[in-house]
Amino acid sequence: MLFRREVLEGIAGGRIDRVFRVWAEPRVRAGSTQRTWVGIIVIDSVTAVTPEEITEEDALRSGFHGRAALLTALSKSTKEGGYHRVMLHLGGPDPRSVLAGNADLTDQELAGLKAALDSIDTRSRRAPWTREVLRLIEEHPGLRALDLAEHLDRDKLPFKADVRRLKALGLTESLETGYRLSPRGKALMAYLRSLTE
Repeated sequence: MLFRREVLEGIAGGRIDRVFRVWAEPRVRAGSTQRTWVGIIVIDSVTAVTPEEITEEDALRSGFHGRAALLTALSKSTKEGGYHRVMLHLGGPDPRSVLAGNADLTDQELAGLKAALDSIDTRSRRAPWTREVLRLIEEHPGLRALDLAEHLDRDKLPFKADVRRLKALGLTESLETGYRLSPRGKALMAYLRSLTE
């Protein structure tokens, strides 16, 4: 489920606790979670509703100025299906973000991260890629994934999957557009450079 930036900011600030979607079948279920840049979003409930069941409070708590504005936005959807009210809340920080923010690493932890990259590269079906992707992101923070992938003559989707593997190690952070090295990633790159000096 995609969220606009202002909606995520509203959820993080406690102003928004529900969103509305047009779906033939619900795309999320109660109890599921979703990682976002503001943290982990927890889905509390998903309910099919008619336009008549949508209240003024629904509109205000979903980030709209009023019920009419919400209904107008829903009516403009090109998707087929009925209206669904998704109740949600911010469950806490993304553990990857907490990991990414930790740059105070021991030599043993840095060596462990290097070993993790070596292991990924060894198992790769193509040439080793982890350091190349980290260097590219370091040199071009905020560059679109498509443009980064083109630098390496690669397709965007497999490239993004690789970046997600690095993010799982806490080495990169997603921006509104593109990526950047996390503090943890910067510490690792400095360590890797020190090994070749």
